[in-house]
Amino acid sequence: MPGSSSTASTQGIQVSVQSRYLPEQSSPAERRYVFAYTVRVENRGMTPAQLRSRHWVITDGNGEVEEVRGPGVVGKQPRLNPGESFEYTSGCVLKTAHGTMRGSYQMHRDDGGSFDAEIAAFGLSLPATLN
Repeated sequence: MPGSSSTASTQGIQVSVQSRYLPEQSSPAERRYVFAYTVRVENRGMTPAQLRSRHWVITDGNGEVEEVRGPGVVGKQPRLNPGESFEYTSGCVLKTAHGTMRGSYQMHRDDGGSFDAEIAAFGLSLPATLN
């Protein structure tokens, strides 16, 4: 089933996301819509960077916003040398059949500098055949 995708680059760190609906875990009658998203973080720059924390902004179809902050991703704080990448899959539960996610990862350089790598907005929605 096709989902939504997005890609953004910040200071050599490229973040690509692909989302999909999980009908087997969802229960529309109970207003429970479950989505999975796979994120690939790739260091296309010239210097190493470590992903230290995440910040997500999740907006459902009613415009309700939830912000999620925390250390690392899936229990890890991957350090990426130039040319390396890290990929993981996580999930999100909405009360509506569609919504969006966007955010950033706080990245740290070996020299002590830090920056926020953008996660471009991507959609969470049921496939057209289920709407």
